[in-house]
Amino acid sequence: MSNFTKVFLMIVGILVVLALLAVGAFYVITLSIQRTAEQAFSPLIEANSSIETQVAQILNPTPTIIPNPATIIHEVRSLARLETIQYTLEKVITAEQGQDQLGFLFGDRLLFVGHGTVIAGVDLARLRPEDMWVEGQVLYVRLPPAEIFVVDLDNEKSYVYDRDTGLLNRGNIDLERSARQAAEKEIYNAALDDGILEQAQQNAEAYMSRMLRGLGYQDVIFVEATPQPDPEE
Repeated sequence: MSNFTKVFLMIVGILVVLALLAVGAFYVITLSIQRTAEQAFSPLIEANSSIETQVAQILNPTPTIIPNPATIIHEVRSLARLETIQYTLEKVITAEQGQDQLGFLFGDRLLFVGHGTVIAGVDLARLRPEDMWVEGQVLYVRLPPAEIFVVDLDNEKSYVYDRDTGLLNRGNIDLERSARQAAEKEIYNAALDDGILEQAQQNAEAYMSRMLRGLGYQDVIFVEATPQPDPEE
């Protein structure tokens, strides 16, 4: 190999080494610049994120509930209610308005399924001393008439099954409320029609009979209560 060739190869090798060193230096400098830029812009990025969070909180504020520490007690009563029966019922209510020739424009109609409970029993607080007496070996008891204590519409189990509104009607917000009120009334009436008060009275007598016999009275006879006059009459 001639001297010229050796010199040429040596120069080429030196150039390759210099090129590699230049590429490495460029990479190191680029990485350093990138890190410096990230550090420089980091406060701006954090500030921007903070501003976005604050704007989101303004547009969608979290509700704050502050209960008033004051409590107003209107009435305190001792209760001696003997609950003897509970009905669970469902009623389907149709509520509608504007169902005329222009119903397809202004009408509103919904089908509501009401799920509720009715609880009945006897209020033992109304039992007077003269309502219990003994004749020979027999204890006579005149229980107060059965009454309904609770009529409750379960909002979690009650729902609007179907609703149909006219093209120009956004829906009456009071229509569902009216349907719920009607469902509660119908549940109450259905329980009455099914004889809930009679069953509640029988259950109360059976319960009181077991309790009084446990106290030592062998014969217990229940006397029908005299209907109380309606205070509104």
